[in-house]
Amino acid sequence: MPHEMNILYSANDVNRSLWNQLIEKSPVASWFQTPEAYDFFDSLSFLEAFCVAVEYRGALKGMVVGFVQKDGGKVKQFFSRRAIINGGPLLADDITDAELSLLLNVLKSRLKRKAIYIETRNFNDYCRWRSVFEACGFAYEPHYDIWVDTTNMDVVNEHMGKSRKRDIRVSQRDGASLVMMPTKEQVRSYYQILNDLYRTKVKTPLLPFEFFEKLCGLSSSAFLLVEYDGQIVGGTVCVGLQGKALYEMFACGRDGVFKNIFPSELATFAGIQFAAENGYKAFDMMGAGKPDDGGYGVRDFKLKFGGELLELGRYQFICNRPLFGIGKLVVKILKKL
Repeated sequence: MPHEMNILYSANDVNRSLWNQLIEKSPVASWFQTPEAYDFFDSLSFLEAFCVAVEYRGALKGMVVGFVQKDGGKVKQFFSRRAIINGGPLLADDITDAELSLLLNVLKSRLKRKAIYIETRNFNDYCRWRSVFEACGFAYEPHYDIWVDTTNMDVVNEHMGKSRKRDIRVSQRDGASLVMMPTKEQVRSYYQILNDLYRTKVKTPLLPFEFFEKLCGLSSSAFLLVEYDGQIVGGTVCVGLQGKALYEMFACGRDGVFKNIFPSELATFAGIQFAAENGYKAFDMMGAGKPDDGGYGVRDFKLKFGGELLELGRYQFICNRPLFGIGKLVVKILKKL
């Protein structure tokens, strides 16, 4: 390792001024790599946040911010330990292959006993660094994302499908409204709708309410809930990096319950409109499945808002292959129940 390269093993070791400068200049910056995001993840009782960075001659060249997540009781937690890096690593435009290799190899060393696998969920294009990731043992997994151009509302309306426009117009005409500063009780009502969706259709555990309660207090978050007849019937939860993108983390609605009310459509449109009116260049829908998911209904739903389908992929390093195989089998079984 060249003497000038230096590894920082925790967020406390990183100069926050340099961190924010890298956020401003990096071609692959996202909200999920900001100091605010790290502090948020670190405040949660059920996640273990981590941060690793590489410097060269005092300049911050690359960082990884993420968290180790587990589900259920002790046994399930043991088999579900994974390190998630939402957005992908934060990299300087001029980071060298040697610097990125050092960052990734140290990351693996730090997490190999804490997680069964490490996964970057890319919200930017990392193809120029693919050979370095693969040389460090990170396999590329194709995965779609959808970006909606939110330069202005004229662009949004030009690309959005007619059926989406009709559903939104009818919902507003017949009494659905937007709640932009919800109370804790309204956030809890939204959480119950989302939890039902995850329990009955998604078939994966939803993050505890603590996540939503604390996220709602961040200046960079937007909770846009849909109200009808005095009750919360849907909504979207977003976080944003000013000047770049607003990220839709969760969206749901009690669809098909009320005549002429389409909560999910209205919620996602509210997020797109919020992005266009608040200086975000894009509305990132955060994932649209794998290319071989032929019947992926969520992707079809999202594309009707006029977004562009992008294959940004994911990078995955398996720390423990036997446990990884068992974990995949368990998840597959649970989704069929």
